[in-house]
Amino acid sequence: MGVPASQAWTVATYALKQRLMRRERYPLVLMLEPLLRCNLACAGCGKIQYPPHVLKRALTVEQCLAAVEECGAPIVSIPGGEPLLYPHIGELVEELVRRKKYVYLCTNALLLSEKMAEGVFAPSKRLTFSVHMDGLREEHDASVCRDGVYDIAAQAIREAVRRGFRVTTNTTLFSQSEPARVRDFFDAMMDLDVEGMMVSPGYSYENAPDQDSFLERGKTRELFAQALADKKKRWRFNQSPLFLQFLMGKRDFECLPWGNPLYTIFGWQRPCYLLQDGYAPTFRQLMDETPWEEYGHASGNPQCANCMVHCGYEPAAVHATFATWRGLRDAASAALTGRL
Repeated sequence: MGVPASQAWTVATYALKQRLMRRERYPLVLMLEPLLRCNLACAGCGKIQYPPHVLKRALTVEQCLAAVEECGAPIVSIPGGEPLLYPHIGELVEELVRRKKYVYLCTNALLLSEKMAEGVFAPSKRLTFSVHMDGLREEHDASVCRDGVYDIAAQAIREAVRRGFRVTTNTTLFSQSEPARVRDFFDAMMDLDVEGMMVSPGYSYENAPDQDSFLERGKTRELFAQALADKKKRWRFNQSPLFLQFLMGKRDFECLPWGNPLYTIFGWQRPCYLLQDGYAPTFRQLMDETPWEEYGHASGNPQCANCMVHCGYEPAAVHATFATWRGLRDAASAALTGRL
């Protein structure tokens, strides 16, 4: 298992409560983006293509905490940009942990060793460093467009594990990814003793510099079916096994974009982390006034045609787990046996 029992129990009881209250749309993970600035310029990222005056902006801690309370999701993911550039990141994480939220701080790890040495963070079962690793050294450094980043990140992972922090990795796979190399990468991450791995296919950000490396649906299923075939027992994933089966083409889900809502410097982004079709001033307006039927694969929206990304389909997998006894049985079986 790549998720501790206490966290899995929190998510399970929360999802079941929503089901009992007959809520069809509910958030599982709040994606809280305090700033867009980054210390890398990855070719597949569309988050840093803003003018300098926008990249200088950041949310206040008070704005972040208000969004957390307004949303109510049990898990808070802090992406960016690079959140370790946020000057109040230590205070924000401390406040979220105090509120008993499970926090995933998504980082490229260039500053992680420095922040740990400064005592900015304290180990907690509720705090996880989710380190961006897009493959082995060659693939990762090419993805982030800078040599040496893989080695810095790997060393920071070792140091964080040694200090008693929870550490996971988050990986985006692109059209150049080779299944055999992906499998070797999974082994390398397990050798670093990370708690679990998160994987997802790349999505075609409109403003990303590299538009030629994104996967379409058929290629996504082919890649993941080969990379995850005969899954090794030592591989631990910080994801629903039903979502991994979806990526392999063994299941079909519809996107639930409200499952991972995004709050950013512009407000609540419609409809999801990946598409920018306007913003809502409040979470309730996001949920009630967004035309959700216009998004997702079944809608016919060309922007959604090839998307199989975790932020829309992981919530669908979690929903499927608790919607029927069969879903619960299948998820439990995969988690216990390690087989996909």
